[in-house]
Amino acid sequence: MSPTLNVKGQESGAARVLGSGASGVAELLVFHPVDTIAKRLMSNKAKASASSLSSIIFREHATAPLGRRLLSLFPGLGYAAGYKVTQRIYKYGGQPYFNDVIKRNYATEFTNTFGERKGKLMMQAAAGSLTGIGEVVLLPLDALKIKRQVNPEAFRGRGVVRIFLEEGTTLYRGWGWTMARNAPGSFALFGASAVTKDYLFGVTDYHKATWSQNFVASIAGAVASITVAAPLDTIKTRIQNANFEHKVSGMTVVRDLLKEEGATALFKGLTPKLLVVGPKLVFSYTLAQSLIPWFSQYV
Repeated sequence: MSPTLNVKGQESGAARVLGSGASGVAELLVFHPVDTIAKRLMSNKAKASASSLSSIIFREHATAPLGRRLLSLFPGLGYAAGYKVTQRIYKYGGQPYFNDVIKRNYATEFTNTFGERKGKLMMQAAAGSLTGIGEVVLLPLDALKIKRQVNPEAFRGRGVVRIFLEEGTTLYRGWGWTMARNAPGSFALFGASAVTKDYLFGVTDYHKATWSQNFVASIAGAVASITVAAPLDTIKTRIQNANFEHKVSGMTVVRDLLKEEGATALFKGLTPKLLVVGPKLVFSYTLAQSLIPWFSQYV
């Protein structure tokens, strides 16, 4: 018998979309300006002082009204916003759906295999893994975002629609490695979060966790997810970073990396990721876990 897909959990679909979408928007509003300020300060070659700080941060808008100065901290939101908000809606809103499907169809198997308590945790983690695998549909947006950040010459003045029409399936380059990265990464994110709530706080109904409990659980999930996914993330990024016409296989990237840089290169950038990506993931995941149950009271 095929699994039942038409399932309804404790929250409505609308609550999940609103809660996860709001977390993605809030993440952009909070962290994009911080990222812009950091980059502008790092790229400034002149000696910084209290009097010159405003002109360094706001540049030509330093003397403009407050509203315009704040808006000047949101350059290049296009690809980042499209990808990030869509990703957060899918990831945080989709995982509960997959969890509902697994619970409805395979709860007995999980309970018999792992026991009642661990089976519940494994269902959360497995739902996260399935969500991560499905996230491959957003790969074109991710690829465009990465190229815009580190290889802008690949665009050669072309717009988004033209790139989609001309490149087609090229934008899905590295899809296998993306799925291989997302499966364990999302398994670790949702699994570690559930373990933290259950074993550290004794919370059995995860939807009723307090904000502080969600926050601590999100830290555990984020650290586990980023660390577990780091090697495959390095490979995926190098595949996507190439020019559109330059096709590079994942195995070629792995072979060259191990030969020229050694195995430790698979974890390149792990510390910066934990310091930069970690807080964003903790912020958005904490917010989503808190907002989805809140929205479910009204929609």
